[in-house]
Amino acid sequence: MSDFQKAKQDAVDAAANSDQLAQIVALLQAQQLVPQQPPTPTPVAPQSSGGAAKWIGIGVGGSIFLITVALSAVAVAISAAALTVCLLVLRSIWQDVRKGR
Repeated sequence: MSDFQKAKQDAVDAAANSDQLAQIVALLQAQQLVPQQPPTPTPVAPQSSGGAAKWIGIGVGGSIFLITVALSAVAVAISAAALTVCLLVLRSIWQDVRKGR
């Protein structure tokens, strides 16, 4: 390739680059002229882990359960004591009947 053809090709490339550069400059100027709107913020949904409410609910539920168990234990103890007294009285009566009183 001769020097003349090489220079000719370089001139064509420079012209193409100048056209591209002019288009880029025009685009940047157009962007500056158009009023830019700030990007709309995306709404952030609150994270509902239910931290405090969950633990309060667990505490209340657990307390009610334990109170129920305690009252049931008291009822069983009262029933056992009443049954014991009843059996002692019946045994005493049976012994009196056997002796003939």
